[in-house]
Amino acid sequence: VEHLFVANTHSYLLFFTDKGIVHWLKAYQVSEAGRYARGSAIVNLIKFEEGEKVTSMVVVDEFKENMYLIMATKKGIVKKTSLAEYSKPRQGGIIGINLREGDRLIDVKMTDGSKEIILATKDGRAVRFNEKDVAAVGRNSIGVKGINARESDLIGMEIADSPYLLTVTEKGYGKRSDVSEYRLITRG
Repeated sequence: VEHLFVANTHSYLLFFTDKGIVHWLKAYQVSEAGRYARGSAIVNLIKFEEGEKVTSMVVVDEFKENMYLIMATKKGIVKKTSLAEYSKPRQGGIIGINLREGDRLIDVKMTDGSKEIILATKDGRAVRFNEKDVAAVGRNSIGVKGINARESDLIGMEIADSPYLLTVTEKGYGKRSDVSEYRLITRG
């Protein structure tokens, strides 16, 4: 299990793929199962293109104007878009973010437009910046540089709404540190 979230039956589940496409599903369309049941694969519920993988999911009750989706790509690009721009679902999905060649979507988070964002790269570097440094743009745009990824890839994005940040490596080492230890800088 990677993600666990709570939704009511009329919530929208937004599935973001590594190719920047957004697919919708109402929560009641996911079949109910018992505690020990396996469940259904997402590919049986939504039609994806070949080679497309879900990288992030967001639960939405209402598509409000004052809420935003912030996205991060492998090459360190971040994009902020109003949640209301994703309110009209289409059968095959819609473009959530335009990606440059060789780039892919890593993570998507829902915010109120006033949070602090932490981006981390594979080689252990991280930046913390204010979300207000990223201007809200349209759904069909690329975004701006959030971190200089150099030869390393972006591996994670978190919203700094807790006093602590837990970092875990691929070999299982972990550490908890104060978010305040990551100095607040401008994006890029």
